[in-house]
Amino acid sequence: MSSILIVDDERDIRELIGDILKDEGFQVRLAGNSDDCMAEIGAEAPSLMILDIWLKDSRMDGIDILKQVKRNNPDVPVVIISGHGNIEIAVAAIKQGAYDFIEKPFNIDQLMVVVGRAMEASRLRRENSELRRKDVTGAEMLGNSPAFKTLKAQLDKVTKSNGRVMLTGPAGSGKELAARFIHAQSGRAKAGFISVSSAGIEPERMEEVLFGRETTERGLEKGLLEQAHGGVVYFDEVAEMPPGTQSKLLRVLTEQQFTRVGGVEKVRVDLRVISSTSRDLRVEIAQGRFRQELYDRLNVVPIAVPSLEERREDIPELTRHFIASFHKTQGLPLRKLSPDAEALLQTMHWPGNVRQLRNVIERALILGEGSGPIEPRELPGQDVGGGDGRMVLGGALVTLPLREARELFEREYLLTQINRFGGNISRTAHFVGMERSALHRKLKSLGVVTKARNGEDEPEE
Repeated sequence: MSSILIVDDERDIRELIGDILKDEGFQVRLAGNSDDCMAEIGAEAPSLMILDIWLKDSRMDGIDILKQVKRNNPDVPVVIISGHGNIEIAVAAIKQGAYDFIEKPFNIDQLMVVVGRAMEASRLRRENSELRRKDVTGAEMLGNSPAFKTLKAQLDKVTKSNGRVMLTGPAGSGKELAARFIHAQSGRAKAGFISVSSAGIEPERMEEVLFGRETTERGLEKGLLEQAHGGVVYFDEVAEMPPGTQSKLLRVLTEQQFTRVGGVEKVRVDLRVISSTSRDLRVEIAQGRFRQELYDRLNVVPIAVPSLEERREDIPELTRHFIASFHKTQGLPLRKLSPDAEALLQTMHWPGNVRQLRNVIERALILGEGSGPIEPRELPGQDVGGGDGRMVLGGALVTLPLREARELFEREYLLTQINRFGGNISRTAHFVGMERSALHRKLKSLGVVTKARNGEDEPEE
């Protein structure tokens, strides 16, 4: 149930406000000094605070309490009340994040209007937080290939800690999805997940964007790090971060605190840091584009996210997921893949990885031919047949004698199928219509050495 914490050194005032709010159906807690106030907040954060500016015989006044509350419980709205109110105090309170300001003696109707609005704001913040959490936990990790299972096992291990994680892998392979999975399965799942585009922060604006700012005109504006308090901050493509930004981030990671632009107080935040890159940071360090000290701070637990070509077996499952998702979110046809289209997707080149596969499926559904199965001709770049059904041969192939052309075709065809089935010789043999032993002999005659999933050469039969 929503609770309201009333903090006032005058017993008659706090009890009067408490009785009024109880009559309106609110749960009320009372505190007469700063120590009792902080104890109540420590036991359970309220949905709203009504806070007196002047507190006799207290270590902290109302502004001090407000600062601490907004630092540690930023979603709790605080209504300031004072019998000595003036515009300077009102500006100071709003600047520090107060929801509103009411002077004593106050009108009960006025107080109830402000309380009602503040409670509504609190409710909306909670609902938005819930929606953000649902968005994160709804991010699914799909796949059954050996490469994916290795990734999933590593991610499962790091969810149990707060260690900094560095995700490496090609663009479009799903590094942010992996970061969201870590967050959603960790003890920080109820807090925020803030994604920071490293290349998108201009050096001169870095402090304002990450740390926030304080101005008399606009009050307190929280930066991305403060928004992520208690949760996860994800630095996407950290190798793109400008050198000046790298230095400032390193200082934050070292000191675990920062000062807002225009402010004077140090702000401490409880964060887990996850970063990603598609570059080799050791090369970037050697060429002077990335700081070794920052790399050491971020690369506590390195995890490699495999490319789509390393997990071709997962393409059918990923494709079915994308089709269902586009049907639900965009109303696109709920189609299936024909066996030939599925085989073709597993043998295509995927420089854009999972992101490219998703785009290909979306385009096929938008420009599709009815509601039947998706056929190979509907996939991009697959118009390889002549008008009479003949196959159009590549330029290199037509320059070779028949025997060499046949060997080249067989070699490339079989290598493509082996890659499609993740190196599984038995499944490859079944698909191409050969006995396993016959496939081994054919591969040997073509000079192909295959690797089993444990890294050893496949035994010949």
